[in-house]
Amino acid sequence: MKYIGAHVSASGGVENAPVNAHEIGANAFALFTKNQRQWVSKPLTEDSIRLFKENCKLYGFQPEYILPHDSYLINLGHPEEEGLEKSRAAFLDEMQRCELLGLKLLNFHPGSHLNKIPVEDCLSLIAESINIALDKTKGVTAVIENTAGQGSNLGNEFWQLRYIIDRVEDKSRIGVCLDTCHTFTAGYDLLDDYEAVFREFDEVVGFHYLRGMHLNDSKKELGSRVDRHDSIGKGLIGFPFFEKLMRDSRFDNMPLILETIDEALWPEEIAWLREQSEK
Repeated sequence: MKYIGAHVSASGGVENAPVNAHEIGANAFALFTKNQRQWVSKPLTEDSIRLFKENCKLYGFQPEYILPHDSYLINLGHPEEEGLEKSRAAFLDEMQRCELLGLKLLNFHPGSHLNKIPVEDCLSLIAESINIALDKTKGVTAVIENTAGQGSNLGNEFWQLRYIIDRVEDKSRIGVCLDTCHTFTAGYDLLDDYEAVFREFDEVVGFHYLRGMHLNDSKKELGSRVDRHDSIGKGLIGFPFFEKLMRDSRFDNMPLILETIDEALWPEEIAWLREQSEK
C-alpha cells in the first residue's frame, strides 16, 4: 500500500499537523516539530504532545508514516568546532522531540564541508554526530536525505550515503530518504534509466535502508546540482516517472511526501498519485 502525503504546516502547534494532513486527503505527512529557521525553540508542552497523539489516532496516522524534518540550520559535518557542537545539540533536541511525540523517524540533510575539509572527513563527522544522538535517544531512526549536491552539500552521491551508514554503530536506527528532485539533479537519470538508478541504489546503499521518499518534480535539468522543486508533472521529471514509481511495490509501506511548490495543488496531487498506485 502507498502512504502519500505532504509536508504540512504545524503553525499554532504540532497538534495541527495531522489535522492539516487529513484535510488534503493524506495518509502520511511530514512536519517541523519546531521553527526550522531558529536554533532554539520552546519545549513542546504536555498539551501539544497529548493533542498531537490524539489527532494522529483520530485521523488514522501511524508513526511509521510520519516523517518529521529537522532544522535547515543544522550541519552535522560542520568543519568548525562551534558550528559542529551547535548543530549536534540542535539535532539531539530534534530527536528528543520526536521521542516525546511517539515518532519513529527524523529526516535530515547530512551536512556540508564548506570547502574547508575533505569530503571523507566531513562524512565521518556526520556519522559521528549521528552516533552521539542515537546514543542519547531511543526508538527514533535517523533518516539521511540525499541532496542535489548544491554548493558544498554532501549526500548527492549514493556512495556518500553508504559511507555514512557504514560508520553508524546502530544500523537498526539509520535510514535513507530519497528526494526525487534531488536524485534527478544530482545526475541520476530517473527518466531513461529508472531501473538502473534503483539497481545502483540497492547495490550501493540497499533498499532495506529506505525509510521514505520526497516526491518532487524538478525545475532544473538532470545533473544541474540545483535544488528547485516543481509540482508533479509540471517539471522536467514529468508524469510518466511518477506513474511508474506509484506502481512499484518497492516503495510500498513508507511515507511518500510531497514538498511541491503549490500547496493548493496538494489534494489534487495526492489523489492523482493514489489513483496511479491503484491501477
